[in-house]
Amino acid sequence: MERRQQPQTVPAPAPAPLRRKGVAGIRKWLVVPAVGEEHKGEFGKHQIMEMTGLPARDLRMLDPVLSYPSTILGRDRAIVVRMEHVKAIITASEVLVPDHEGVLLISFLVDLRARLSRPDAAPSTNPATDRTDGMEQGNQGDGPRLAPCRAGSTKILPFEFKVLEVCLEHACKYLESETRSLEKEAYPALDKLGRKVSTLNLDDVKNLKGRLVNLSGKVQKVRDELEHLLDDDMDMSEMYLTRKLSFQRLSQSLSRADSNKCASVDHGDDDDEHYREDECHDDETESGHGSSTYVKPDIDELEMLLEAYFVQIDGTLNTLSHIREYADDTEDYINIMLDEKQNQLLQMGVMLTTATVVVTAGIVVVSLFGMNIHIDLMKDPETPEMARIKNLYFWETTLGTVVGCVVLYLLAIYAGKKSKILQ
Repeated sequence: MERRQQPQTVPAPAPAPLRRKGVAGIRKWLVVPAVGEEHKGEFGKHQIMEMTGLPARDLRMLDPVLSYPSTILGRDRAIVVRMEHVKAIITASEVLVPDHEGVLLISFLVDLRARLSRPDAAPSTNPATDRTDGMEQGNQGDGPRLAPCRAGSTKILPFEFKVLEVCLEHACKYLESETRSLEKEAYPALDKLGRKVSTLNLDDVKNLKGRLVNLSGKVQKVRDELEHLLDDDMDMSEMYLTRKLSFQRLSQSLSRADSNKCASVDHGDDDDEHYREDECHDDETESGHGSSTYVKPDIDELEMLLEAYFVQIDGTLNTLSHIREYADDTEDYINIMLDEKQNQLLQMGVMLTTATVVVTAGIVVVSLFGMNIHIDLMKDPETPEMARIKNLYFWETTLGTVVGCVVLYLLAIYAGKKSKILQ
């Protein structure tokens, strides 16, 4: 008897959850090209990776949720800049600024547009770099120049260095303005605390010291990043995006020319064919050697640019160091004042304790006379003369006790000062 199979009911698929915009990594970007009008757009992380050739770990530096220190990274096709609130991805032909609607970025974008709208010229001081001037990209008429070109005795910075200069200038100015603001508040607050130690003054100095530590860390990180770049020639050479792009296109054009030359060789006898193959191989070797000379381009321009802002940020750090030293000196002065007050209180305590001991000696005398023992001195006077004598004895005993206590106290204080226990 066959068992009848029950039809299985397949549950309906659950509706797929809607993918939120934040999860997709779509952000607002401002694209400022080297030539043309700027435009705004929303791009995802993968689109930015395709446009700039950056890995995902480099894009995490620009995430507003994550906290990253100031960093400048040179990659194959782009430069990633994060200097405080300035965040940008710089390529050889455009710059991408995320979250461009922020209040702190308004002045940065104004400076960037002004910098890109005027030509850049810097005096040439290194004759060794002038030998490579005047080189332009091969078979390209509308792209950026290969290297700084000669115009008399001036050089034109590449596009990426113009944008990098604006980023460094804006970050340094921002840190310098914060330092000046802190300096204007720190010195009066420290002087006020030095004159009068109170809870309100201590709270003000505490807040200023917290700002000082935070700002010093930011300035120190920028300085360390610039110093790291200046110490590493290869990192600086990676930031020459225009040259690398031009060298790559020049190398491709030379490779195509060599391949066409080798393909057009007629097949002859074996000796001629072997000779032509050797010639083609030699041409390829020469072209390879010629292109290999541009692996490490001249870095004098970038070095001078970074050196200028390194000196500026180092001056800002020195200003913060002076404020920190003044705060430490004020703290030491306050500690000395508190120690002096404590010493005075201790001396007063010693003097009061000594006085208590001396008074106790007088109390002992009084207690001796206060005992309920019948002696002749305690008897009632029988005549006026005896009353006068007893009164005289009373005052002699009282004055003797008081004078003895005072003498003992003075001797104790003299002994303390002579032994330098008291000042």
